[in-house]
Amino acid sequence: MTKKNGFLITLEGGEGGGKTTQIVRLREKLTSTGFDVIVLREPGGTQVSEQIRQVVLSSKNVGIAFTTEVLLFQAARAQIYREVAIPSLQAGKMVLMDRSRDSSLVYQGMVRGFGQKMIEDLNNISTKNTYPDLTILLDVSPKIGLDRVAKNGTVNRLEMEGLEFHEQVRGAYLKLARADKSGRWVVIDASQPLDQVAHELWQVVGRKLKLKS
Repeated sequence: MTKKNGFLITLEGGEGGGKTTQIVRLREKLTSTGFDVIVLREPGGTQVSEQIRQVVLSSKNVGIAFTTEVLLFQAARAQIYREVAIPSLQAGKMVLMDRSRDSSLVYQGMVRGFGQKMIEDLNNISTKNTYPDLTILLDVSPKIGLDRVAKNGTVNRLEMEGLEFHEQVRGAYLKLARADKSGRWVVIDASQPLDQVAHELWQVVGRKLKLKS
């Protein structure tokens, strides 16, 4: 496992759970508390990874092979961890990630059927055995989540998948959270108003970091 002095928090969940919105709010709270915070997203976060993002999520690439999907996500992850995430953690920074290794475990390992072991092996290569210190699952029903996505306008390739696919994604995430023995997973009901979700998220982070309320 990569040695790190910093702290890694990942936000996970299906489409429309509010990860992007909540991670911005969390950054503001942590920064005001005195943390040196960096926010990253997967896939993306570096010049190379953003280019891969355009390919793997483009709605024009509906014919992309699942194996290609697996490897492109891992390639983007390898780049962002080597270029930004690991150096930031080693420098003692607070790193917030909008998706990371668990997304591949769910989407490709469990739902696409590649198997958890194979994806975890790839994750370990891509991240140099780096695991989050805290993973927050923003759980929302696919119907609510997809309605939110539709209101935002453009839809990416994974968001275009059918309702059954997204139901499987939600089920896989909840299965991972229930099976967790490390204590790093926390589930928050993301169907609640944004302010309530942000409040609960901050309570979770505060307890984990042992911050004074």
